[in-house]
Formats: sequence, C-alpha cells, structure tokens
Amino acid sequence: MSDLWTTIVQLASLVLAVWCGISAFRGQPMLVPHLIGLAVLEVLLLVQLVLSIVLLVQGPRPPDTVTFVSYLVTLVLVPPACAVWGLMERSKWGPAVIAFAGLVLPVLMVRLEQLWNAPVV
Repeated sequence: MSDLWTTIVQLASLVLAVWCGISAFRGQPMLVPHLIGLAVLEVLLLVQLVLSIVLLVQGPRPPDTVTFVSYLVTLVLVPPACAVWGLMERSKWGPAVIAFAGLVLPVLMVRLEQLWNAPVV
C-alpha cells in the first residue's frame, strides 16, 4: 500500500474531524459544506479502495486477506452512513457524527497498513 496516499487520506479525515468538531462545539447544524467535505473524503477513500484492489490482484496479498477486505469495505461505508445519520440529526450533533467518522477513519487506515505489512507466519 502507498504510505503517501494513506497519509493524505488520514490528514484529510482529521481536518474534516476538526472542522466538524468546531461546528458541533459552536452548536451549528450540519450544512451543505460539511457534506461536500465528507464527499471529498469519500472520493479519497474510493481511490484507496481501487488502489488496494489493484494491489491485491497484481501482487502479493496480505496474510489475512479476508480481514483486509472487510476493513476496506468498512472504510468506504463509514462516510455515507455518517452522512445519513448526520442529516437525520438536525441539531449540533450532526457535525459531531461527521467528526466522529473523521476520527475513526485514520484508525481504520492504520489497521489496513498493519494488515498489509503483517509478517507471514
């Protein structure tokens, strides 16, 4: 996996988390710019999905491929799920849900890296 791309996705996710966390702290409901930020993050994650699939098909696979793929699917599904949840929550907690997703996604990315680079036993 590409360490540079992983870092880019993690930083984008953390920036979104901080921005939405500040919005939640200020008591603002979720607005269209929050959704646009989440959509940009989703595009980055879809690129990660495609890169990972290409690497899985072309080269060596991680020792636990099933777990790797499940983390990959979860990674792509978290932002849309949080967008729906945030839209249903019309209070200040809408951006808080997106901030939570922004904090969870870097952890999932770290776990993907750990699975990809795990030693073969």
